[in-house]
Amino acid sequence: MAEVQKEDIVLDIGAGSGFLTVHLVKHSTNVIAIENDNRLVSELRSKFKANKNVTIAGLDYRKFLVPQKKFKVISNIPFALTSEILKSLMYTNIEFFKQGCLIMQLESAKKLVRKKYFNPYAVFYHTFFEMGFIYEINPDSFMPPPTVKSALVKIGKKKCTDNIGVEMKEKYLSFLHFMMRFPDLPLKTVLKKLFRKQQVRELAESYGLPLDKPVSLMSAEQFLGCFVRMLTLVPIDYHPNL
Repeated sequence: MAEVQKEDIVLDIGAGSGFLTVHLVKHSTNVIAIENDNRLVSELRSKFKANKNVTIAGLDYRKFLVPQKKFKVISNIPFALTSEILKSLMYTNIEFFKQGCLIMQLESAKKLVRKKYFNPYAVFYHTFFEMGFIYEINPDSFMPPPTVKSALVKIGKKKCTDNIGVEMKEKYLSFLHFMMRFPDLPLKTVLKKLFRKQQVRELAESYGLPLDKPVSLMSAEQFLGCFVRMLTLVPIDYHPNL
């Protein structure tokens, strides 16, 4: 499922006492276990003190300096940091994040994989990554068992991420914020704020846009198509900015 190679850099975010880490070090020579709880950090260092395949990072993930090279994430992530972790992986560090298998809260997992969008970041993630809901996990699978249900989600990068740079990802996110400002408005109404009427008709023909349906029903591919056409059709002074 995780497709870990020996040379892969693998992050275990919220490593706890090392339940996943002990398996990861069997497959990768560069595992980074990130844990913020001092007691658990001591336990991890004791457990892996003789293992050269693992580095223990004893700090909050939000203060962790993500490797500026390709990496994977296999983790039972801290539920309270779900949004921040997803943003870090699939937006901030999109150039380096290759693949992930994440255990997260069930409701968060369902929201992440669904194709109806109310959040610009969700569209961004689906534009550049494939996401699959693998299975639900019973609370009794953990010790101690959490009070909420969990699920395993697999994330893989699409090929269209290969040439996206910092400037372009920021511009695309600005476009998505503009489009998603009123997700329940008809798509035609929102596009006319940016494109001419004839251009809107051409976009609809090119990408099969449901002009009378809400913006939230557009696919990630349709959002990207409209963005690419904006770059050539709309003067730069009229491009949306955050």
